Amino acid sequence: MNFRSDNEVGAHSSIIEAVSRAFSGGAAPSYGDDDWTHRVERRLRDLFEKPDLIAFPVATGTAANVLALACCTPPWGAIYCHPDAHIMVDEANAPEFFTAGAKLCPIGGPAGKIDARKLAAALAQPVYGVVHHPQPAAVSITQATECGTVYAPEEVAGLAASAHRHGLKLHMDGARFANALSFVGCTPAELSWRAGVDVMSFGATKNGALAAEAVIFFDSDLAHDFEFRRKRGGHLLSKMRFLSAQFDAYLTDGLWLANARHANAMARRLVAGLTALKGTQLLYPVDANEIFVALPMRIHDALQAAGAQYHPWTSDRLGERAFRLVTAFNTLPTDVDRFLSIAKAA
Repeated sequence: MNFRSDNEVGAHSSIIEAVSRAFSGGAAPSYGDDDWTHRVERRLRDLFEKPDLIAFPVATGTAANVLALACCTPPWGAIYCHPDAHIMVDEANAPEFFTAGAKLCPIGGPAGKIDARKLAAALAQPVYGVVHHPQPAAVSITQATECGTVYAPEEVAGLAASAHRHGLKLHMDGARFANALSFVGCTPAELSWRAGVDVMSFGATKNGALAAEAVIFFDSDLAHDFEFRRKRGGHLLSKMRFLSAQFDAYLTDGLWLANARHANAMARRLVAGLTALKGTQLLYPVDANEIFVALPMRIHDALQAAGAQYHPWTSDRLGERAFRLVTAFNTLPTDVDRFLSIAKAA
């Protein structure tokens, strides 16, 4: 009953087998000039219906985010994001370091989403060309958000319109893009570049990969310096095929979406059981595979005694009664049902 994080689970067997095949296949060109890496870029172009898409594998989500943002802003730029965004809360000084000094500017909004009106008001401030202010350069949104909610395509398009009106670029942190897409039910293109996204961090690690992320440029002009930034940042792997082999398997036969659908379904199964219990309360809508819930302490104590694992979560309204549960591509229905049985008994 481990619901701590989708970072804690293992990798899908198909992805492990793909890496093993790449390992046993003998020598291959280094630094991304291999068949796996070229094939993955072609597959991403087909998947996103964009022939001029440019993609670069990296090993971590932090690298994907900060290297992508570095291509969107000068050192004196401002990057607008939600106060709970990963780049604001969980990536230490990496955004500032890799952008050589750009400033993160929080724009609030309910349930982890940037409020479109607040963003429009911030971007309308008379700071452009004024040397005393950081210059607006980019907007970064998270899909799915840090609260487990999902931006609909029209919400993304609204934020993109505000950003582009003022000459800013829109970055999407897509660490859980597959979970978001599974919830919305549209095409990858409709939830990304057709809605106005210029560059995306496309995550696979949380959804069944060993360690594989990609920076996808829908605006190919932004990719001009990326190879140098990736090398400077230590993320140009000599044996890049072992990252790309993971993506190759991830994208084969819809594995990435099947994994996400399962994780989302397990979250809905948990929610259905928990919300039926007296004293429980959801903090946010559950769109993807993260659940933020208030539990009576009697239920929490019983679950802890039975070995259930999940994180406490800070909540101004609910204090120590708030918790986060995350389901994954390999979450067992029997674990969900056992968790609910213990909660119900308590």
